[in-house]
Amino acid sequence: MKHYKGIVAVAAASLLALTACSGGNSASADKSASASASASTEAAAPVELNVFAAASLNKAFPEIADTVLKESDPNIKVTFNFQGSSTLVDQIKEGAPADVFASADQKNMTKASDAKLVDSPKPFASNVLTLIVPKGNPAKITGLDSSLDGKKLVVCAQGVPCGNATKQLADKLGVTLNPVSEEQKVTDVRAKVESGEADAGLVYATDAKAAGDKVEVVEIARANEVVNSYPIALTVSTKNKEAGQKFIDAVLSEKGQAVLKKYGFSAPTSADKG
Repeated sequence: MKHYKGIVAVAAASLLALTACSGGNSASADKSASASASASTEAAAPVELNVFAAASLNKAFPEIADTVLKESDPNIKVTFNFQGSSTLVDQIKEGAPADVFASADQKNMTKASDAKLVDSPKPFASNVLTLIVPKGNPAKITGLDSSLDGKKLVVCAQGVPCGNATKQLADKLGVTLNPVSEEQKVTDVRAKVESGEADAGLVYATDAKAAGDKVEVVEIARANEVVNSYPIALTVSTKNKEAGQKFIDAVLSEKGQAVLKKYGFSAPTSADKG
């Protein structure tokens, strides 16, 4: 009997040791799984990217981010700031947290470059002006001519890319425009025509397309002689250079260019390319 009790005691001790060992391994495994999950969560944390872009890009750029960029890196979350390009340059100068800047003309990108706010701009699209009127053309506008006399014309302010292009076009045609309002964003010009607040407005061809059947287009002579080039660049202050470059690459890619074309943008001109 004593021998039997000894065997039982040894067996119990062995079982206790085995249980303790097993418990230790379990705790270790739990810690390992927890660490792995934590590392996975950290890896999946989205990269916040701030893109400052010309107002006329407010349809094309979000689509590029949601489709083209997401294919290459679904972990990048893009926040857009769409304003007139000159306003965006001022905001970046004042320290606004921008990672990427896309301008609707070379002039404002040059201002940003001269101020050492951006690095290595690249052209990605071009645009031209057109004249839009409310659906039905109630004011009977026929172009940049005498039909505008006494009518409510809205344009972009000088300094804004579409405003600079408006002045160039008026000079080419030898006409003097008398707008009732000058806006800081081309989308504001479009909105006033869409609502009927204005009888006519000078906007980009892309804005006319975006307005759809809310407006009608009135052809302008020699409009294709004034072309705005759109450049894009990383800001010098960005802390997300890799993510910013991925967004720029998405814009420049074949798929990105197809999205821009869908919204009425033209490819960069040969002069822009080099």
